[in-house]
Amino acid sequence: MGRKVLVTGATGYIGGSVAVKLEQAGYHVTGLTRTVAGAEKLKELGISPYLGTLDDYESLIRAANEADIIINAADSDHIFAVSTILSALEGTGKIFIHTSGSSVVGDKAAGKISSLVFHEETIEPRLEKLARVTIDRTVVSSANRGVHSVVICPTLIYGEGHGIHKDSIQVPWLIDLALEHGAALHIGKGENVWSNVHIDDLVELYLLALEKAQAGSFFFAENGEASMKSVCESINRAFALGLKTKTMSLDEAIRRWGPEAAHFAFGSNSRVSSTKARRMLDWKPKGISLLDEIENGYYKNKYKRE
Repeated sequence: MGRKVLVTGATGYIGGSVAVKLEQAGYHVTGLTRTVAGAEKLKELGISPYLGTLDDYESLIRAANEADIIINAADSDHIFAVSTILSALEGTGKIFIHTSGSSVVGDKAAGKISSLVFHEETIEPRLEKLARVTIDRTVVSSANRGVHSVVICPTLIYGEGHGIHKDSIQVPWLIDLALEHGAALHIGKGENVWSNVHIDDLVELYLLALEKAQAGSFFFAENGEASMKSVCESINRAFALGLKTKTMSLDEAIRRWGPEAAHFAFGSNSRVSSTKARRMLDWKPKGISLLDEIENGYYKNKYKRE
């Protein structure tokens, strides 16, 4: 039997996709889930359920102790869960992969473009992202305390998930908004740019990190970039909504999605380079591009079915 992996967020988009691929690769995968219904769905995918939450202490400690590898894909900002897992793993040499997100380099641009492109060593977070960056750096530094720690920091993720939950956030939310209003909407001019990565390529990066990443590593995950306006134009084309996109104010976006998503998921720039992952892990992303996926792939077909 393969090594035992505990995946938090196993019923979610990233965690579910990673869990399924690990199971297919021969690992024995246990997925943390809060509900009996979630447990039944995991069983159908060949994943062993572990009932519990990120807030549990003793239960999460036991689950981590029983695993050889722990992947946290549930909540990038849950400091108590990370602290609990690290306390369980200290001195064991076990692999711990923590999932962050590239809004750590986000700005409050409200749809304006920025030319800044970040590497792993050049992160200078805004006040709103200090907590997440502190978590990431604590995970990385736990390599000094006997944890084989790795942080993977995805950008805008797109494509069909492999687990229970099939969708990410940004693209589906923009499509839903466009279908409501008869045209795709972006904040301000929509010139702000996000790096992006296909879910299949991201999953491959997790598997490579398990095999090759050094303790104390941090990797961005991207394979291209696009402005929010270009994403909206692709949505318009995919759903025959005309040529013109529409503008929404930042306050309108906040009222719909809340300040965190409005500022850092839809109005910001988040431009990074994954040269490090390509060089150190031999990662070779090859997924369909974001705009092609919208216009000719999963998203167009999904909404037609619905």
